[in-house]
Amino acid sequence: MAGSLKLVRASLQRQRFHTAGSHYKGRTAAEHLWLTRHLRDPFVKAAKVESYRCRSAFKLLEMNERHQILRPGLRVLDCGAAPGAWSQVAVQRVNAAGADPGAPVGFVLGVDLLHIFPLEGATFLSPADVTDPRTVQRVRELLPGGRADVILSDMAPNATGIRSLDHDRLISLCSSLLDVAPDVLHPGGTFLCKTWAGSQSLGLRKRLAEQFQNTRTVKPRASRKESSEVYLLATQYQRAKGPVED
Repeated sequence: MAGSLKLVRASLQRQRFHTAGSHYKGRTAAEHLWLTRHLRDPFVKAAKVESYRCRSAFKLLEMNERHQILRPGLRVLDCGAAPGAWSQVAVQRVNAAGADPGAPVGFVLGVDLLHIFPLEGATFLSPADVTDPRTVQRVRELLPGGRADVILSDMAPNATGIRSLDHDRLISLCSSLLDVAPDVLHPGGTFLCKTWAGSQSLGLRKRLAEQFQNTRTVKPRASRKESSEVYLLATQYQRAKGPVED
């Protein structure tokens, strides 16, 4: 991880990339803007170098470096896992593939409505809706002990372009996932979800504060500055419904 983040930091300092004119032929102004930003993005370059499935891996890498979310032996439920970059990071950090014989072996379960290509050390349910009771039951069957120590969510709805509507839909997704927590998350566990800043964020933060001992808002450097994207990190889950399984 340290090497990956050093690579990104060096790229951020340089920000000098060559863009061939052929990339722009036949594209709209908006497509030109997106492509230019994409080609200049140090996290895109670093993801290719480090063989991560997409740049979002660096969001989790940074948040984990700062807040120690993942460690060997933990059971992780990765929601909205496609294409699998966060699951890659989780597999490494919880030792799910047993790469470190001297450390406890964790478990990573990824769920998404989209297909996810296989990844060593991870189990995937796809296509599947993590908020569907049938999926929740399957999740509990697959997780060792029927519980996760960490719930990760990089889920997002298909954007409509209407900022307020997209915000409300994402908050609804996060709330639905929080509804699942009593059935899946182990007491003392961690919940990390992506949100877009907006009018409904306060309500979600209040719900988290009621169920977790500590909550905070995190904005990793890999989240583009112009984006309203932030992450809510809640730790020490203290509310469970029904009997608790170890």
